[in-house]
Amino acid sequence: MQLTKFGHSCVRIQDGDRSIVIDPGVFTEVDVALDGAQAVLITHEHPDHLDADRVRGAALADPRIRIWAPESVAAMFRDLGAQVVTVAPGSSFEAAGFEIQAVGGQHALIHPTIPVIANVGYLVAGVYHPGDSLIVPREPVQTLLAPIHAPWSKTAEVIDFVVAVRARQVHQIHDALLNEIGLQFVETLVARTGAEHGSEFRHLAVSDSVAL
Repeated sequence: MQLTKFGHSCVRIQDGDRSIVIDPGVFTEVDVALDGAQAVLITHEHPDHLDADRVRGAALADPRIRIWAPESVAAMFRDLGAQVVTVAPGSSFEAAGFEIQAVGGQHALIHPTIPVIANVGYLVAGVYHPGDSLIVPREPVQTLLAPIHAPWSKTAEVIDFVVAVRARQVHQIHDALLNEIGLQFVETLVARTGAEHGSEFRHLAVSDSVAL
């Protein structure tokens, strides 16, 4: 089984001919990421996690594709009928042959004046993609995809999240808003503290793959 990193918060998990793509947004090579995928998981409606036009185009081009998303996102794709499945926080389901657990339910607070929206994280084959939240799942996590930087977080919170999850391996997501200097600085802090608690951090460049 392999994990492939795409732009910003998008990843693909693949096991043989089964593949799932999570959060193909506007900072992502969406067409490349979705090529051959059977399932698309969307954590929330923000465009850096969902390029709605390209996801719809891919689903229309291949009726075998299924999209799983919280209600606010699923409503955008009602025209796709049975290709779209609404995900409730705390639920479990199967997609592309993978057993998946939905974690959380709300986006992290950006600012008190900005409404909080739905956000569902996904635990897939031991890989946890939290979307835009720092909710720690109850189930054990083998590989954590850590939102390394966001308008709603600070580095101390990211470090605490990595320590709390205690995954064996950690890779960064939500990294498009940092330049190379800033990314290296934040990742160094996360990696150092994570290692003290048994988590090995490894940076993944766009298109890099790692065995799970």
